[in-house]
Amino acid sequence: MKGILLSGGLDSAALCYMEKPDIAFNINYGQSPAIAERKAATEIAKALKIPLVPIDIDCSSLGSGDLVNSEKLNVAPESDWWPYRNQLLVTLCVMKAVSVGCTETIIGSVSSDQYHIDGSMEFIEKLDALVSIQEGNIKISAPAISYSAVELIIKSEIPFELLAWCHSCHKSNVPCGQCRGCNKYFDTMHSLGIYVD
Repeated sequence: MKGILLSGGLDSAALCYMEKPDIAFNINYGQSPAIAERKAATEIAKALKIPLVPIDIDCSSLGSGDLVNSEKLNVAPESDWWPYRNQLLVTLCVMKAVSVGCTETIIGSVSSDQYHIDGSMEFIEKLDALVSIQEGNIKISAPAISYSAVELIIKSEIPFELLAWCHSCHKSNVPCGQCRGCNKYFDTMHSLGIYVD
């Protein structure tokens, strides 16, 4: 059984549409845009007739930067960096995924995510090795890691009606229009010839 970590953003939505996993997981880990992300993930999973498993655990006291509306740490490469976030999210996801029989969990990392170490192929390979040697033997993969967000959306052939549900803002449940998540969303849409204000 294949699961997906479905944040409700452009990349995970397009990957979900392309891969048609058996089940999706959405995590409210205490991030500021959690409500909008959950709504987006719910609508995408419903449209694809995939069960969505919500996971709720407040880790906001461990976060930093845009996702919790605080100052970034000195070691942060960008304002949207949260320490060990992808490692945390994959761990929380597979903790649930093992109980429903998943053998693989896919994540929506794309080529631009390799700017952060925890979005790199090396990190994903090491995370896969760590998770897969444990009970449950769940494989971790990032099938879109070699694509840009635009390339993934085009390849997936996800319809605009589903893209319209996506939420990419890092700071709020309503797009702020100024964070790196919003900028990526607008740049991606413009590159696709879809103009949003």
